[in-house]
Amino acid sequence: MENNPRSAEQIIKEIESGKFRDAYLVYNRKSTDEPDNQKNSIKYQKTENTKFAFHDNIPIAPLTLDGFSRDGIVSERHSGFKADTDLRFADGTVQYRIDRPKFYRLVQWLSKGYFKGVIFLCWDRASRNRGDDTILRKLMKSGVDMRFAYAQYDKTSAGELHMDIDGMFAEHHSRVTSEKVRITMRNKRAQGICTHKAPVGYLNEGSMEHKPLDPVRAPIVKQLFEKYATGDWSLADLARWATEQGFTMSPMRRRRTEEEILAEEEDDVRLEIERVSRPPTFNNINKILRNYSYTGRTLGENGQWVKCVSYEAIVSDELFREVQLQLKKQNRSAHYIEVLDHPLRSMVYCAICGRVYTPYVKKGITYYGARCCRECANPNKSINFAFITKKIGGLIQGLSFTEEELAELDARTGTDIAFLEAKRLGELEDADRKKKKIREDLAYLNANRLTLLKTGAYTPESIVAEEARLNAELASLEVEKQESDVAIREMVDEVKKLSELLKNVAVYYKIANPPEKDAITREIFSELTLSGEALDYQCKKGFEPLKNRFQPMSSPTGNRTPIYAVKGRRPNH
Repeated sequence: MENNPRSAEQIIKEIESGKFRDAYLVYNRKSTDEPDNQKNSIKYQKTENTKFAFHDNIPIAPLTLDGFSRDGIVSERHSGFKADTDLRFADGTVQYRIDRPKFYRLVQWLSKGYFKGVIFLCWDRASRNRGDDTILRKLMKSGVDMRFAYAQYDKTSAGELHMDIDGMFAEHHSRVTSEKVRITMRNKRAQGICTHKAPVGYLNEGSMEHKPLDPVRAPIVKQLFEKYATGDWSLADLARWATEQGFTMSPMRRRRTEEEILAEEEDDVRLEIERVSRPPTFNNINKILRNYSYTGRTLGENGQWVKCVSYEAIVSDELFREVQLQLKKQNRSAHYIEVLDHPLRSMVYCAICGRVYTPYVKKGITYYGARCCRECANPNKSINFAFITKKIGGLIQGLSFTEEELAELDARTGTDIAFLEAKRLGELEDADRKKKKIREDLAYLNANRLTLLKTGAYTPESIVAEEARLNAELASLEVEKQESDVAIREMVDEVKKLSELLKNVAVYYKIANPPEKDAITREIFSELTLSGEALDYQCKKGFEPLKNRFQPMSSPTGNRTPIYAVKGRRPNH
C-alpha cells in the first residue's frame, strides 16, 4: 500500500502521459443473464485471465483507480446483451450510448493508445451485442492487441471467421436465454402465477408459485379495508393508526450510488445495503386500498385480472367494492374560479407527446411540469422558469440577422430583382398579347351585337355578362403591369427593420421581469415545444421570414421566386 495515495486526477494524468502504453488491462464481466453460470464469477475470470497473462508473459498495468480498476483488473457487473437503441447523428457520425460505464472508459482509453491491449476470458465476456462488437473490431483493426484466455484468433480469413462465429453464438445465446425467460413468464401468468413481487401483506420468499400471507402485516391490511369501508376513517387517520399498530411497509433497499455500482466484487460485503421497513404514508394507504391483488387476483398474460394461485385473498370482493365506492366519494376535483396568472401558461408543450407544461410555484420558484404519456421519450419533463427563459432568449437573439447574412442579402437582392425584372418583361409580353385578344373580342362583340342576338347565339343578358368579364380581365392585366421591383425592395427593407428591432428586444428580454418576458414571448411565438435540451417554436404571422431564414417566398405577383435565398442559419435551440 502506498504511503501517499495519489488522487484520481494524478493517476489519469499518468495514464494520458503514456506510462502504461506497453501494458495490458484485464476485463472481467459478471453476466446478469446467467447468474448460475461459473464463467459469470468474477473470481473465476480473474484466476483464469491472470494464469493466461503469466503463461504468455503479458505485462499487466499496475493501475489502481477507484471506479475503474484494481491492480490492472477491471471488473464489471452488467449485461453484455442489452444495448441502447437511441441513435444520434452529427457531422457525418453516428453515435449511440454504451450502457457499461467501465467498458466505455476501457475502449475510450484503448482507442487513444494509452494501453497496448486488453485480456478477456472469451468473446461473450467482452460483448454480446452487435454495437459493442463493432467497437471491439475497429479497435483491433487500429492496432489494439486483444487477447482471449479461451480462444485464439489468427490474423487470417479463418481467424476472422472463428471470431464471427464466436460473436454470433454469444449474441444468439443471450437471445435464446431472453426468449426462454419471456416464454416462461408468459406461461406462468397464463396459469395465474404471480411473476412479480407481491404487495405488502404477503411474504416474498423467492418462489413465484408460493407467496404466503404475512402473519404480522396481513391482518392489519384487512383491518385497513374494514375501517375505511365504514366511512368514518380518512386515509391520514388510517396511516396514523397503522403506525401505532407497528405496521410497516415491506423492507426495501435504497438505490445504489454510482460508487457502489462501480465497486469491486470483493467489496460487496462492505457495501451490502440493508433492507429498511418504513412506516406507511398517506399515499401508501391509498395504494393499498386501490390494489385489486388483495382479492386474490393477479394480472394475466393479456392484462386482465385472473385468479391467482400464488397467494390467497386478504379481503372479499364485496369489501373491496365498498372501499372503492368510499374512495370515489372522497375524490374532489379542483376547479379554479380564477386561473393563476403564471407566465408562459399554455405556451410550452412536449415535442414528442404534445402534453402541455403546467406552471406551478414551489419555494418561490416557478416550475413547469408535463405529465407525459408512458411511451414518451422526452427526458426533460420538469423545468424551471430560468431554464425556459434562457432558451427563449436564445431563440429571439437567433431570429435577427448577422452582419454576414445582411451583406449576403443585399448582394442577392439585386440579383433576384434583376431575375424578376427579366421574368416580368416576359410576363408583360404575354399580358400584351392577352390584352390584344381581349380588345379584339370586345370590338367583335360591339360590332356584331345585333347579329348575335338575332341568330340566338347570345341573349341580351349573356352579352352584357361576357362584356363585363372581358373588361374585368383587361383591368386585371393593367394592374399587374404597374407592379415593379420597388415593392420587392420595400419588402426586404421591412424585414431588415424587423431584424434590428428583434436585436433590441433580445437585449431588453434579458433584464425584463417575468410578466414582461411572458408578453414578449407571446408577441413573437405562437407555440414552443421542448424535448430534452432542444426548444423548437412556431412564429406568429410577420415573423415567418426570419424563422425560415429567407427560404423562397411569394413575389408581389404571386409567383414563387427566390427573393430570400439566404439559407442555413436557424436560431440556436
